Amino acid sequence: MDGKASGRGTVLITGCSSGIGRDAASFLAGRGWRVLATCRDPRDVAALRAEGLESFPLDLASEDSVAEGAARALSLGPVHALVNNAAFALPGAVEDLPRAGLREIFETNLFGTHDLTRRLIPHFRENGQGRIVNISSVLGLVGIRWRGAYAASKFALEGLTDVMRLEMADTPIKVVLIEPGPIATMIRQKSIPHFERWIDWENSARREEYRKTLLKRLYRPAAKKDRFELPPRAVSERIALALEHPRPRPRHYVTRPTWFAGIGRRVLSTRALDWFAQHG
Repeated sequence: MDGKASGRGTVLITGCSSGIGRDAASFLAGRGWRVLATCRDPRDVAALRAEGLESFPLDLASEDSVAEGAARALSLGPVHALVNNAAFALPGAVEDLPRAGLREIFETNLFGTHDLTRRLIPHFRENGQGRIVNISSVLGLVGIRWRGAYAASKFALEGLTDVMRLEMADTPIKVVLIEPGPIATMIRQKSIPHFERWIDWENSARREEYRKTLLKRLYRPAAKKDRFELPPRAVSERIALALEHPRPRPRHYVTRPTWFAGIGRRVLSTRALDWFAQHG
């Protein structure tokens, strides 16, 4: 890719305040990309700038912010790739999930992501090249208890991405899904305010289940590390491959649980897959 400001081109990344987004921004910059690292909170923007990265605010939940962010990115010169990473989780039983809570998570995890992507596609078409990399999840393949809202948003993202990939096949725009399993990020800690805002667990029919399982996982540090957990760099390396390979694979699994889930969806019955989701 032929960016004027760098050897590889310019990539716009969302959700760079921490975790996968922050690591990907640093990793890709080190590989010669001009990185536009965006996030919602101005304080995180300042921290990214202090690290030497180009950064500006972009809140996917705000249509105005998405429009302003896309315009700002394009005003800085040609953009060659988009990494849609920003997302958050809202844990809780599906029966306790209010409509407004589900709407809020979809605004960021799907609607804002889609809006930003649409604003860059005409630019990619005009330039005759472009990469769209959507960060999904193992929970876009198989749902598990307490993660209904997040799984729904990622299942939706997977469907939208699959269709976009088919529709873009006659263009020079490549569309890629990356599906991480357990990664060492702050997504659990950052989900707590959303849980406290939307889930009335004390009045739930599953009140005791919350106490015995979800509350312990949310509020207490894990006694030991997940044996399958990988650092964010494992995802960053796949992002780099998706951006740089001349013929990128349509999807990349990251961590063993994602491979188990992907294979399971193809070969297991629904009942067997349910058992895997409950006990795996």
